[in-house]
Amino acid sequence: MKRIYNIKSLPLKWFMACFFVMMLGSCKLDEKVYDFVSPAEVGDSDASADKWALGAYNELGLMFRFGEFPAVLEYDNDYTTGPSWAFGELGAGNFQGNSKQTDPLWTYGYVMVHRANRAIINIEKMTKTTPEYKKNVLGEMYFLKAFSYFLMVRAYGDIPMFDKAVNDGADINQPRRPIKEVYAEIISLLSQAKDMMYTNAKAVPGRATAGAAAALLAKVYVTIGSASLPSGQVIVRGGKPFDLVNNVQIRTMPSPITYAKKQVKGYEEFDSKQYFKLAMDMAKEVINGNYGTYKLADFNNMWTAAGKNRDEHIFSVQGYTGDADLGNHLTRDFAGLVVNNQVISGMWYGQRDHWYKLFEPQDLRIVDGTMHRWSRNFDYANHIGTFYPNNDEYRKKALGYDEQTGVDGSGNPIIVHHPAVAPYNDGLNYGSGTDANYIAFLNKFAYPTDRTKDQSDVNYPFLRFADIKLIYAEAANEYNGGPTADALTALNDVRARSHANPKQMAGDGNVGSLVAFRSAVIEERAMELALEGDRRWDLIRWGIYLDVMNSIQGNDEVGVTKVRAERNLLYPLPISEVTTNTAIHGNNPGWN
Repeated sequence: MKRIYNIKSLPLKWFMACFFVMMLGSCKLDEKVYDFVSPAEVGDSDASADKWALGAYNELGLMFRFGEFPAVLEYDNDYTTGPSWAFGELGAGNFQGNSKQTDPLWTYGYVMVHRANRAIINIEKMTKTTPEYKKNVLGEMYFLKAFSYFLMVRAYGDIPMFDKAVNDGADINQPRRPIKEVYAEIISLLSQAKDMMYTNAKAVPGRATAGAAAALLAKVYVTIGSASLPSGQVIVRGGKPFDLVNNVQIRTMPSPITYAKKQVKGYEEFDSKQYFKLAMDMAKEVINGNYGTYKLADFNNMWTAAGKNRDEHIFSVQGYTGDADLGNHLTRDFAGLVVNNQVISGMWYGQRDHWYKLFEPQDLRIVDGTMHRWSRNFDYANHIGTFYPNNDEYRKKALGYDEQTGVDGSGNPIIVHHPAVAPYNDGLNYGSGTDANYIAFLNKFAYPTDRTKDQSDVNYPFLRFADIKLIYAEAANEYNGGPTADALTALNDVRARSHANPKQMAGDGNVGSLVAFRSAVIEERAMELALEGDRRWDLIRWGIYLDVMNSIQGNDEVGVTKVRAERNLLYPLPISEVTTNTAIHGNNPGWN
């Protein structure tokens, strides 16, 4: 992996001389920078072990510095959309059109593996650390290695693995290892880590915990279980996004379409039922509190600053306001920077109409979780505001409406005008439209300390308790050949938090069969975990990615192409890796 020494903005000395930047998340220990420090000079103590560990953690924050993350995880799926200048490449399936968007998953992933390996070998040598603390920090490094490998094996298939860092003697030219071997290493690392690390009651907020390792292990198991399942059916609501009537776009309701599941290449040797059982049991252990105390947070507090690293958030990347390295662009990109009630920058990426229409009208994930009014600075100067969605309910709220209440003595209709209601009666002239400025923008990342700053301190959630509830529901359904009462309860717990109606085993719209329940859980994941880097990977692990994407029949509502081919099932390896790593011969199918 020769390219890991040429990462933009990361100096060579970080890798060759153990450069530590102590500014990660809630885990800040001090502001001292260690430059050109030998392993011996780092010291031998609990604090010294932390210096090594935070050098690895630091890479998580750096992943989000330039905005490649979460784009590389999130933008390629059926429900996410945005402007053509952003989605014309990665979001449109052209994964080599802008290598700066896709390559960082590989590049940063291996830098984190490298740093974790360096930390492990140096922490293991320490003799003056507190045994329990040393064990915990080593567990954290095992977790970060496993986490990196998991992100990469899903994206690239067969990948190289490193038992130790290049600095410590590993050959930089490592061959790609089969998917099954990679997962064996991931499972080994997480199985050790979950029993080595502190629970969330004792860990420093923002650091990985025993619960994070157990939760990720459940996610690994359910990924293997679904990817290796040889056949089946999945119902997804989607299809053609609009009809053109006299050149006017008439948006459609998402239609239920039944897809034939395909086994994912590379997963043929796994026993699907065995891994669903492992996923079910591990998720249940997390739910039962074996690895820490977690719960579904109150919806209105879940994404606020007060809700960070609490209750539901099992593992998140920490952000810092105004920090050029460890701040992120999540608020700008997804919610917009706001000054004096005007969106001055950003608010570009969101969800399609078909996603919004999956919800019941009272569901808090669209009532409070979606933006319904805003004004961009160039519109605000002209007293113009925007409302979303452009349906009858919100047209009435934003524009007011006339209602006939009867007739007068002469037989003429009595018309009562209902004006716009608060907060739409603020003096702006509201309207809506059909381009990328009029999509479902979410509030998940709208709560930084300072919404005027380009670099925000919102966290990016990689593992949430709701995810684990849904993993349990999915795995229990698959292992038992249909939904159990516990599986239904887990699914409905997530729905109840958002005021959605509970799913039923019988009656209209019931989920009492294997396929119906499976489909309901996959859809719930799309609704609950939107913009959290899961949807593409859920479609791929269930073997329905190509069919779902191509059922959109070309472009989505705002002009982003969703047409996909076999090559889109995997990301291309970076060209620099293919051309310099003598143990790798050729790229993934369909890529140069």
